[in-house]
Amino acid sequence: MIDKKKQLKQEQKTVLVGIVTGGQTEQQLNEYLDELSFLAETAGVIAVKKFTQKLPHPDSRTFVGKGKLEEIKRYVSQHGDVELVIFDDELTGSQIQNIEKELGVKTIDRSDLILDIFASRAKTAQARTQVELAQYQYILPRLKGMWKHLERQGGGVGTRGPGETEIETDRRIVKDKITLLRKRLAEIDQQSFTQRKERGEFIRVSLVGYTNVGKSTLMNLLSKSEVFAENKLFATLDTTTRKVVFEQTPFLLSDTVGFIRKLPHHLVESFKSTLDEVREADILLHVVDMSHPQYEEQFTVVNKTLAELGASDKPTVTIFNKMDKYKAEAFDEWLEEDVKKEILTDLKQRWQNETNDNCVFVSATEKTNVDELRQTILNKVREMYRIRYPYKAEFFY
Repeated sequence: MIDKKKQLKQEQKTVLVGIVTGGQTEQQLNEYLDELSFLAETAGVIAVKKFTQKLPHPDSRTFVGKGKLEEIKRYVSQHGDVELVIFDDELTGSQIQNIEKELGVKTIDRSDLILDIFASRAKTAQARTQVELAQYQYILPRLKGMWKHLERQGGGVGTRGPGETEIETDRRIVKDKITLLRKRLAEIDQQSFTQRKERGEFIRVSLVGYTNVGKSTLMNLLSKSEVFAENKLFATLDTTTRKVVFEQTPFLLSDTVGFIRKLPHHLVESFKSTLDEVREADILLHVVDMSHPQYEEQFTVVNKTLAELGASDKPTVTIFNKMDKYKAEAFDEWLEEDVKKEILTDLKQRWQNETNDNCVFVSATEKTNVDELRQTILNKVREMYRIRYPYKAEFFY
């Protein structure tokens, strides 16, 4: 992996910075900063303060205005344990350089933070190569601002062209590395494609959704296997596939990397091969965290990402998960049972209309309504077998 001089230290204290621009509201910005705080926590960094500012557009030199930067500087100076500043939007190399010069502490943006989390979570050769490629693509336009000198990986005679400046040489080294990583990734992708082809004529079902909505927990529940699951963002980077059999009907179930708002473009590009599992799926199970205050926006983000991947027209079952947490947070203990039932009925009716009756409300941890979920998936799988492999349909059931 890249030997980044910006690697985050565990338990480091940070302040978060965001701006309200265009059609955005202050409430939306606060929600984004809450998510940024969770991302920081996932990386092992503690957010101690949030700074916001309303601007028509970001400042080209320092992203925020001069007065706001002074305010951040005062806070950082007064609190000597703050070693990091994280901006919610992407910064240019010169902006990073200017802000760090002014504040005297390391400065990163949302993309850099997400890349750091991905780097710490990557376990397989494919995931590590994908993350490394995304890291180099991220630093290429920011070389001048990030460091004055990249380690000479090439070395020896002939590596420096006539009259080349140090930054030009660094840029060439990074470009060569990107080319090499793309070639390596293409070889790994070919191997993955061959493995997927060898799975035979089975209906493929993929779990998709925003990060940390409970996909891995549902994977464990439906496949009766042990897939790593924890209450952190991007717990799953590598696609896990299991063969599942419901009432003599087999199918392949895959757990995929979670989506997120403002996911860096170069990260999506690098992880295209992992997301092939979504593109090649016959059925999608879109998992939504009902207990999250912005679950509707997360629902929209995932649908938009699926459209970008060319997978929005696939048969989809929406699984509204964490209903136990939703009830605990939404219902007052003094609320009458009849009123609770009425609220839940209206909620279910609304989403049944929105999803054309293709939704199920469950709690994976409490294992509630799992039978209905299994039956819904089974019906979809059998229907797909009739269309895709009609000669197998009778054999299975």
